[in-house]
Amino acid sequence: MKIGVRAHDYGKMEIEKAAETLHREGYEAAQLALPKVFTGIDSYEDITGEHLERIRRAFEEWKVEIPVFGCYMDLGNPDEEVRSHAVSTLKKCLAYSREIGAKVVGTETAYPHLNREEKAKWYPYMLDSVKRVVEEAVRLDVKLAVEPVYWHPLENLEAVKDVLEQVNDREHLRLIFDASNLLQYPDTTDQYAYWREWLDNVGEYVEAMHIKDFYFDEKGGYHGVPLGKGVIQYQAVSEWLHENRPDMYLLREEMDPAIAKEDIGFMKKL
Repeated sequence: MKIGVRAHDYGKMEIEKAAETLHREGYEAAQLALPKVFTGIDSYEDITGEHLERIRRAFEEWKVEIPVFGCYMDLGNPDEEVRSHAVSTLKKCLAYSREIGAKVVGTETAYPHLNREEKAKWYPYMLDSVKRVVEEAVRLDVKLAVEPVYWHPLENLEAVKDVLEQVNDREHLRLIFDASNLLQYPDTTDQYAYWREWLDNVGEYVEAMHIKDFYFDEKGGYHGVPLGKGVIQYQAVSEWLHENRPDMYLLREEMDPAIAKEDIGFMKKL
């Protein structure tokens, strides 16, 4: 397995400094959301060919792979203008990803926390957006990876399987698996069975895993914590990785650089 991190957890830096920092911290891979990682890039509209070449060279030099080009867009929004901007931005980033050597462009399917009725309403818009972006991925021969989240339209295994079946292109539509974004009821979920169900059904589509941990307070508030200190039980995930994908990218999200060594050690044990 290849140990990586969401790069902007280390703050915003010059391109070359970011690549060097991640290498020296012990990472083999990084998820890059360019406007959040690099000084001089404040939006996806700011990205130039010079930026892309500098990123490619720097990360090659420091031997940090780029499994995910992060471009998280509001793909299911019923507002046509918002949705159109999301689709067009993702299409541009598909081309950019090829220039820097990223494995996939990663996105969730919405921005806000949606209730049940909203998720149902947003679902067909999300599906149409994914289809439009995958068309461009096919044209460029690159990959889009969507990330299921229980408060978004792509909320559960049933929805994921439906989207994968409707798009029907495992070469160009992939998944990012984040257990923390799928565990709505940690107190009552049999996590071993739950993660095995997910991975046995759609694990072949997973390009990278986000690794984090958390707990809910008494008011339902989310609190990120060091790996192994919260509610996520990684045993089934670890077993599946060893059985099926020992080459998987494990990307730490919500990293606190002060405890990086502890969290990297946890991921290596997975």
